[in-house]
Amino acid sequence: MKGHVLVIFTLVVHSVTSNLSHPNVLLIIVDDLRPVLGCYGDTLALTPNIDTLAHHGTIFTRAFAQQALCGPSRTSFLTSRRPDTTKLYDVHFYWRTHAGNFTTLPQYFKEHGYHTVSAGKIFHPGIVSNYSDDQPYSWSESAYHPPTQAHKQDPVCLGSDGALHTNIYCPIQVDQQPGGSLPDIETTEFATAWLRSWAMQAKTKTKNAINQPFFMAVGYHKPHIPLKFPQQFLDFYPIENVPLAPNDRRPQGLPDVAWNPWNDLRYREDIAALNVSFPYGPLPDFYARYIRQGYYAATTYTDALIGDLLSTVSTLFPDTLVAFIGDHDILGNGTLKPTDVTYSVPSWLRGFKGNEYQMLLRKKKIHGKHMAHLRPTKYLEMNKRIKWLYRYLNQKTRDYYWHKA
Repeated sequence: MKGHVLVIFTLVVHSVTSNLSHPNVLLIIVDDLRPVLGCYGDTLALTPNIDTLAHHGTIFTRAFAQQALCGPSRTSFLTSRRPDTTKLYDVHFYWRTHAGNFTTLPQYFKEHGYHTVSAGKIFHPGIVSNYSDDQPYSWSESAYHPPTQAHKQDPVCLGSDGALHTNIYCPIQVDQQPGGSLPDIETTEFATAWLRSWAMQAKTKTKNAINQPFFMAVGYHKPHIPLKFPQQFLDFYPIENVPLAPNDRRPQGLPDVAWNPWNDLRYREDIAALNVSFPYGPLPDFYARYIRQGYYAATTYTDALIGDLLSTVSTLFPDTLVAFIGDHDILGNGTLKPTDVTYSVPSWLRGFKGNEYQMLLRKKKIHGKHMAHLRPTKYLEMNKRIKWLYRYLNQKTRDYYWHKA
């Protein structure tokens, strides 16, 4: 597989090392994100915040994951080395002891004067990152993991029988969840609070003091399975408008090594109830639509949170350099398997100048309201008017991209 995705991090490092001002850097990583984004031409996706960032950055259209698994993929792009070098093809080894003491991207920034901070899923957890998120090498402080991630496997998905289940398709009411929140909401709250605190500390320094730049990595879990997200986001994707995938069957003659029976999905109660044939049986069409609907809804949910993060960064640290990447592409398009042999992943590089992100969102007004106010920041209280405005914003953003740029 091609390694074009590593170019983005070369550009980030070059931009920093060649600039004496040492800009702050924000790296956003989204788990299992396909290019189902408006900026990649997906006409169904509602992702105005990510699209706005992407359109005014350098977007990579031929970026491919090194391997379609979180551990080896993240280790690869965070060390700029292929799995053949890290010797990690699964999630059972720590590269520093198994293959080599390779410098990571955050470690490089830390060793060059940056304060490095991690929020959410950056390194794959467990032995892959030495049960420590690669401490003490990569981070200046302990990595933050949202407390509610401990409930990832809990039976919280409301079924048609009124009982709670462990499903793949899992729209929920946030206030009814264990801990009263969701991991990505907590990660966003931590990241924005950290940024506000860092900004306050910078204001208290003397004029002659040199403000230390930061490298912040923020990792979002969704749309990784289970597809657990605030149920309001389903309203953006009526099930009758969600198409089936065009490539929903295993190609004839494809070797077994290129296909996966996804045993970790089969034990989920909703999938198990379908009695899908082993090893490569397709999902029924009606449930394939639900899975795709849930994936799109989870992606829009993540877009809303990223909008909150970018708004805070743009306001407090307007010259921040932003890089965005999905760790690898995955979604069963009607079968229990990943579908793109090359595992394309979205990635781009963006440098803010002034309060550009805020200005871009405020460029137009809709019914007297600034576009910045139309992002569903109140994602727990989304009503019909906000939904309509969000759709309108996304369409206007697309019109701007494809017809006016």
